[in-house]
Amino acid sequence: MGEQPIFSTRAHVFQIDPNTKKNWVPTSKHAVTVSYFYDSTRNVYRIISLDGSKAIINSTITPNMTFTKTSQKFGQWADSRANTVYGLGFSSEHHLSKFAEKFQEFKEAARLAKEKSQEKMELTSTPSQESAGGDLQSPLTPESINGTDDERTPDLTQNSEPRPEPTQNALPFTHSSAISKHWEAELATLKGNNAKLTAALLESTANVKQWKQQLAAYQEEAERLHKRVTELECVSSQANAVHTHKTELNQTIQELEETLKVKEEEIERLKQEIDNARELQEQRDSLTQKLQITKGHEVAPLLSLWENSSIAIDLMFCCH
Repeated sequence: MGEQPIFSTRAHVFQIDPNTKKNWVPTSKHAVTVSYFYDSTRNVYRIISLDGSKAIINSTITPNMTFTKTSQKFGQWADSRANTVYGLGFSSEHHLSKFAEKFQEFKEAARLAKEKSQEKMELTSTPSQESAGGDLQSPLTPESINGTDDERTPDLTQNSEPRPEPTQNALPFTHSSAISKHWEAELATLKGNNAKLTAALLESTANVKQWKQQLAAYQEEAERLHKRVTELECVSSQANAVHTHKTELNQTIQELEETLKVKEEEIERLKQEIDNARELQEQRDSLTQKLQITKGHEVAPLLSLWENSSIAIDLMFCCH
């Protein structure tokens, strides 16, 4: 059957920065498909994700791996073979929990498969095989041949000189030494993963402290801005009152200016009337003077006539 996908989800993929081992580096610009694959031929579980034609995750699940939830929507695991730490950001807590459940399930299946392969290795390790040069061949499991075990079983023949076939009493010691080296390699891998997870935990703790400090700074800044807004609102209300008073004063000044303009027009009109009255007075005085002169010329003959008439009357009375 070969390798087949058995579970898929979508997430944003990250890897730990290989230089600083502290910061996350996004390996996908958007959410991509992340799938669990099972190879029935080699009995291996893998996590694979492709961004276009590029494989951004190719991680074989081993029993010593641990998937850690670092937040409600983010989880991570360390891969000693890839020498990196993968991080996945999900759209919801449900998707993260489902992925973590599958990780634990397939991790347990990988552990059982490994135990079975070790049992086969123990059964096949008792009869020794002599090599062409007399070397002792170490037993290899199918997984170690395909490179899917956590650490390859040390080859006892590597860099060794030809020697006679060991006796029956030496076989258990040789097998025990191979198992011991295998578990030492497992222990070293676990220590390495533990160190990586500890470093990631310390980094997360440092980030949390930094975020708390930033949050406190933001809160202080928010309080300062809130006070500033309150002060500006007070100043704004005062400014509105001043503006209203100023508007009223401007209206009063405008009304007074209009009244003053009316008064000035009235004064001009009165001045004009006074000038007209003066002209009329002058004309009246001139006419009066002329009338007096005219009256003087007309009264003199009348007086003479009157005097003559009086004399005549007197003579008449005297004659009588």
